Amino acid sequence: MKNYDVIIVGGGPAGLSAALVLGRCRHTVLVCDSGRYRNHVAHALHGFLSRDGLPPPELRRIGREQLQPYGVSILETEITHAVKREAFFELTTAQGEVLSARKLLLATGIIDKLPQVAGFDALYGVSAFHCPYCDGWEQRDKRIVAYARGPEITPFAFTLRAYTRDLILCTDGPAEIAKAERARLARHGIQVIEKTVARLVGQDGVLTHIVFDDGEQIERDTLFFHLGQKQGSQLAAQLGCRVSNEKGAQANANCATNVPGLFIAGDATRDVQQVIVAAAEGTQAAFEINTALRDENYS
Repeated sequence: MKNYDVIIVGGGPAGLSAALVLGRCRHTVLVCDSGRYRNHVAHALHGFLSRDGLPPPELRRIGREQLQPYGVSILETEITHAVKREAFFELTTAQGEVLSARKLLLATGIIDKLPQVAGFDALYGVSAFHCPYCDGWEQRDKRIVAYARGPEITPFAFTLRAYTRDLILCTDGPAEIAKAERARLARHGIQVIEKTVARLVGQDGVLTHIVFDDGEQIERDTLFFHLGQKQGSQLAAQLGCRVSNEKGAQANANCATNVPGLFIAGDATRDVQQVIVAAAEGTQAAFEINTALRDENYS
């Protein structure tokens, strides 16, 4: 069994940022990266000062390169099981290898629930997006459809309203929208369509029409969707961390969970889901982990 001071599960911005700090603190650190990323269809990341417009794979490449002087190990694998054994965490890889660490950081992110509509897959990442903050500027002044369900549909629509005057809110069936909210949407020029969507039509990844089940077609250029999310990994729940669909995996301001020695950073905590925030949370978690290890080493 290989033993480490810290194992980080997740090789995105949160995990790599934490590894950088902990490596510089001279801890033995292993990053386990499954190779699956929430932004796998994204062509560029945005809102990261000095890195705006950078392709996500390039950010990961730079991050890994900058870990090399500090002895951080990277293992291309998925962690399938985790258990807490007194002062250590024991992790099992997809290949059956067993690893252990004194502290564990989960930077496993979340998974967006995607529209189950014919034609969506060909549009995703080209003219269909989930985050207005990430892609709204590039789609400004286009004919946008907000495809959303659930209690957050009205705030989602108004977030998109800043990017275009031509916005339709499509709920793909009847929606529970209060009368006052419907009036507010109408007042700001947002049409609500509650008909079922039959398919999305596009060319070379670019949306051209939405087709409804009654045969009506509406011309659109861009789709933003908001259908909810789920955890990218079940490891937090396995270890006894408090997890909910609404609030994600629960961690305090220092990224510590209710499980001693277990930390969570990045999108999995359902805070502001931006690359720069995930990187900052990774750094915050690393400070807290280093403090805990320091106090144990010099008790």
